[in-house]
Parts: sequence; C-alpha cells; structure tokens
Amino acid sequence: MSNKGHSIKDFRVESAPNTAFYVSEFLSQTEEKSVLNHIYAAPKPKWTQLTNRRLQNWGGIPHRNGMIAEAMPPWLETYLDKIDRLDLMGGKHPNHVLVNEYLPGQGIMPHLDGSLFYPTITTLSVGSHCVLTFMEAKDDNTINTEPAFSLLLEPRSLLVLQDTLFHNYLHCIEEVTEDVLNDNIINLKMCSNNYTRMSTVPRDTRVSLTIRHVPKTTSFKLNIGNKK
Repeated sequence: MSNKGHSIKDFRVESAPNTAFYVSEFLSQTEEKSVLNHIYAAPKPKWTQLTNRRLQNWGGIPHRNGMIAEAMPPWLETYLDKIDRLDLMGGKHPNHVLVNEYLPGQGIMPHLDGSLFYPTITTLSVGSHCVLTFMEAKDDNTINTEPAFSLLLEPRSLLVLQDTLFHNYLHCIEEVTEDVLNDNIINLKMCSNNYTRMSTVPRDTRVSLTIRHVPKTTSFKLNIGNKK
C-alpha cells in the first residue's frame, strides 16, 4: 500500500454498493514508468487488435474449458505479488493479467467479468485517468441503462470490485476524449487535489492492468513470449 500501516479495508468506497476499494497513488511514478516500458516492449504478436482498443493477455487465455497456464514474466509477477499481499482472493494467487490500451475517445461497452474468474476484480491504471460508469442488472436479465454511479480512476491507482459490484453491476467506459467530473462520481474525495468537481479533464492514452485469478487452469505452465 502507498500509505504504510493501512489495510485495504481503510480504502473502501463507502457510498458504493458492496464492495469497492479505491487506492490513489497505489503505484509510484517510477513503477508506472516501468510498467509502461515493459508493456510497450512486448513483441507485436502479443497485442490483439479490437475495434475500439488493443489488448495483451498474460498468464494464458481464459476459457470455460480451462486456461492453459503460461508463466508470468518477472516484471509482472512483482505486481501480482503486490496484489496478493492484500489478501483479496481467498488465499488464491492472481494468475492472469489483461492489459487494455485506451486511446482518447476509446472505451468499452457495459459488461460483467463473468464466471471464469474468482469474483474479485483488481485494476491498475497507468498513463491517464478514466471514468468507470456502473449500471445495475435487473432481475429479468435486462440492464437499467440509467447510470447508477461512476468512479474516477487516476493514473497509478488501484480499484477493487467484489460482491454485488462483481455480480450485479455492469461497468463501462464511455467513448469520449474528455470527462466532466460531475456529481455521479462518488470517489472524488478519495482522489488527489489534481481533480475537482465539475472540471473537464482531457484524456490521454490510458493502460489498464486487470489482475485476476482464474480457478480452472492446467497444472503446468507454458513459457510463451516471456523472454523479455
């Protein structure tokens, strides 16, 4: 943790449904630079290009039949260990990292992370901020399209989602080039003084590292693309 002597429980977003934790400055500027350098040093085949963003999978490709495990590179294992020490996944070590690159104007549609993962999402943001918006799933399997609330994710921050927020709230990122920090953002007081209510903040390129545990994996690890 960036603040010595604190537990992750000290960083709970009190006004969010159960359960969200948000830590501003979880990574140092040096760590942020190192993460970005390693991500962009990855070979081109490591990237998968989608319509609205590109991504990297580390640790394997999650699949309902099981993930064929790949060994993590040492630089990335450092951050898995850092997350593991927070004891968020029932004693299970994180074994998968999804890296997403978002250019200004890019985002992601409302979605749930699903049953392939242990029900905890941990996300590191580097490079730029974003606003993550939440929508509640209804009992009839439809979505309440009226946003329930939003969270500001600063560069170098950590976000943890569990419980109801994992199972019943979809999250998304709007495809905009700037964000207005309005009253829907419920964690603004937990952020640095660089962000003020009702200000407009232009986006830069943001890279997110979503670190999770995939329970169903092979018992051996392949060493693929981990020479760097």
